[in-house]
Amino acid sequence: MAHWYMLTVVGADRPGIVARISQCLYQAGCNLGEASMIRLGGNFTIMLMIQTAQPRRQLEQALRPVTEELALSLHLDPIEGHLHEHRQPDVRITVFGADRSGIVAQVSGALAEAGLDILELESSVAGSRQHPLYIMQLEGVATRGIEALRQALAEELPQDIDVRIEPIDTLVG
Repeated sequence: MAHWYMLTVVGADRPGIVARISQCLYQAGCNLGEASMIRLGGNFTIMLMIQTAQPRRQLEQALRPVTEELALSLHLDPIEGHLHEHRQPDVRITVFGADRSGIVAQVSGALAEAGLDILELESSVAGSRQHPLYIMQLEGVATRGIEALRQALAEELPQDIDVRIEPIDTLVG
């Protein structure tokens, strides 16, 4: 019987992580589902759906030599593999502002209150140490429409935060 797992791997960014992990999974007879792999602050992280007939412990043992050699932390969780059941985003929001504590909570809270179902969020810190700039990009479903999101952000956010909201037209078919 096939099982689905979510593999999370985190460690210092270096060339070859994706190649080594994916090769190990291939050799272990795994099928790969959806993945998110990204560099964050000099670290690299993988979140990867894996389907295999192997029990969890056996899969961890197959991955352990590679993760130990590359000094990666490994986490493996059983999940349900719901592929091809995606909601499509209808709005993209980009936020630029001086980096400060609470900006993500403030923005996501205002958007949630206005009916945004966040499907993806990605952020980065730009600028310099003296003048850090926080950049956040969100995609989601505006359950009460885009105008409700605009109004909520205009009321809740300080003037020094720049927000761009644009509809996403996804052609599926």
